[in-house]
Amino acid sequence: MATEEIIQREAPEIEAYKLGLMSQAKALTSAPPTGGLPAIQSAGADPLQAQASNLAQAGIGTYQPQLAAAQQAFTSGIGSLAGSQGMFDPSQQVGQFMNPYQQALQNEITRAYDIQRNQAAGQATQAGAFGGSRQAIQQAEIGRNEASALAKAQADNYLQAQQAAMGAFEAQQGRALQGAQQLGQFGVQQAALGELGSNLGRADVQSLQSMGAMNRDIAQQQLEAQRQTDMQTAYEPYQRLGFYSDILRGAPTTQSTITASSAANPSLLNQIVGGAASGLGLYGAANKTGLI
Repeated sequence: MATEEIIQREAPEIEAYKLGLMSQAKALTSAPPTGGLPAIQSAGADPLQAQASNLAQAGIGTYQPQLAAAQQAFTSGIGSLAGSQGMFDPSQQVGQFMNPYQQALQNEITRAYDIQRNQAAGQATQAGAFGGSRQAIQQAEIGRNEASALAKAQADNYLQAQQAAMGAFEAQQGRALQGAQQLGQFGVQQAALGELGSNLGRADVQSLQSMGAMNRDIAQQQLEAQRQTDMQTAYEPYQRLGFYSDILRGAPTTQSTITASSAANPSLLNQIVGGAASGLGLYGAANKTGLI
């Protein structure tokens, strides 16, 4: 008993196109892309970043001179301040302020009282009492007055000299204290200058680094854009092949009917004839399209 077997297959022309497509795909995938795949590149450091690095290294320790000057100023200020804390010593400081005409003043006092003595002696002689007790009392009184006048003159001189020495000492102490304060302020300013210079240097480094990083990002984007372009160029043949495959995938199919014997063991001759017929049909289709 014979059976009818229905086999659905592509039209010979479509099969030929698909065979050609497979040949192209095999040839395309058997070899690396034309020109090779582009390497992933990393943009190098921007010149501004290198400049920032050099500036940062050069700026290390530049504040040391200002700090040294500040320390010296503080040390000098402390020394001046310690000197301004001294005690007033009259025995060492009053003598230079004594009245240089003190001896002349004392001589003048002595001369004035000598005149009084002579006048008193003359009056006693005229009264006939020279050498008496009255004259002695009068001469003693003149002597006491002279001694009192000399002592007062000497005390006044010393008091004036002491006041002048104390005023000079206080003025000197004030100047020393002011100098110590100024040295301290100078030290603070020097330290602030060192800190300011260091901060400005860091700001310059940060600005250069920011600009350098921006430039490097731009360069990296350019490298990546070129790599993407090269990748697109390398894969463009594969995209065309895929596009061609999509077209063939949607091509219409045809049906053919083959009647075969229902015998369990077909003869070898029938198998050869059937295979040859299929091969001749595929060959004819491929030859017709120019594939072979």
